[in-house]
Amino acid sequence: MRAETDTATEPDEGTLADETATQDPPDVDESETTGDAANAERAAEPDGTASADTSVETDHTEDTEGAKSPPRRRRIMWSRLAVFWVLPILALSLAAAAGYLKWQGTSVQESRTAGIEAVAAAKDSTVALLSYQPDSVEKDLGAARDRLAGKFKDSYTQLIHDVVVPGAKKQHIAAVATVPAAAFVSATPNHAVALVYVNQTVTVGNEAPSDTASSVRVTLDKVGGRWLISAFDPV
Repeated sequence: MRAETDTATEPDEGTLADETATQDPPDVDESETTGDAANAERAAEPDGTASADTSVETDHTEDTEGAKSPPRRRRIMWSRLAVFWVLPILALSLAAAAGYLKWQGTSVQESRTAGIEAVAAAKDSTVALLSYQPDSVEKDLGAARDRLAGKFKDSYTQLIHDVVVPGAKKQHIAAVATVPAAAFVSATPNHAVALVYVNQTVTVGNEAPSDTASSVRVTLDKVGGRWLISAFDPV
């Protein structure tokens, strides 16, 4: 009787194994599971701080572009100003400069031409003023007067009338002048100064001729299209 009771009360090993397999799994803390999932998401995604910084930099870039827009508009305004004002003024300035240079070139050429003409007139007039023969002294020096102007003409007229003509007739004086060299000192279309080198040979009666060399500063003015001597100063 005793042996049957023990057999009935002891559980069968197969039954215990089945019960163990059918038992519920142990309880797991939900907060720990949620925390692990959050950590995994943070590890997979970029750092939240970096994302925030990127957004800040984007905003800063937009602000910077917005701040640079006024200078760009200013540059556009300056470009329009250059087109409508600066360029026309520059064109007028260049035209004025070109006109001035052209006028200056023309003036220089005219002055050079005037100097050449004045030197030729100075040479011829100097020869006429200082050359005469005793028999034709009044005619010779009278013709020379037509090459003079201003106060010099008056003083020369008085000199030949009072001194040269009477002496030439009385002493049989003859004078011959030549100009070996001459050059203009300054010249404008209507006024010039020339330096003239003069050789004069004077014969008195039957005496031997005497030669004299000198230089004269001759001032000329253009009157009625002719270069006339207005000053005759020995240097």
